[in-house]
Amino acid sequence: MAISTTAAPFTFEDYVAYDDGSENRYELVDGELVAMTPPTFRHMLIAKFVEQCLDAEIARLGLGWFCFREAGVRTGVRKSRLTDVYVLTPEQVSGLVNRAAIAQTPPLLAVEVVSPDSVTRDYRYKRTEYAALEIPEYWIVDPLESKVTVLVFNEGLYDEAVFGGNQALVSPTFSELNLTVEQILAAGELP
Repeated sequence: MAISTTAAPFTFEDYVAYDDGSENRYELVDGELVAMTPPTFRHMLIAKFVEQCLDAEIARLGLGWFCFREAGVRTGVRKSRLTDVYVLTPEQVSGLVNRAAIAQTPPLLAVEVVSPDSVTRDYRYKRTEYAALEIPEYWIVDPLESKVTVLVFNEGLYDEAVFGGNQALVSPTFSELNLTVEQILAAGELP
């Protein structure tokens, strides 16, 4: 569950500089710091698996892109979200190497893993903010509903394709990727 922590509006610069001395992670939503609850181990295992698969595909294709987990993306003047996984180009990272890990331009791909407390945030708020930012591709991995929704930006909105079971995801960013929903969701289970 997200917990609001401030009453006074924060600027983006305030957010980047904020340190309350704790290990808490925050998103900036309309100038308000919102503390994020720690994810479940299932959530983390799935996000790590997706990151590893994308890293392997990036290396296989020699793209030189970077895949990051739990990094931020600025989605507005007073908004910044934490993604579970995203992909950036070297140009997007080069000017930010010594700054907070918050993308200032749209990632090539953003991935969110749904948790019980993030359903509305992932399906509604982040979808709207990512579309406004024109993130070309957004995956919503939903272990609660056993599906993955792939959203592709098209003329101001997202076109949606929903995959389940042993269906392979269709990704314009990674057109040769061979990855099924079952494989992604199985990553969240212990042997």
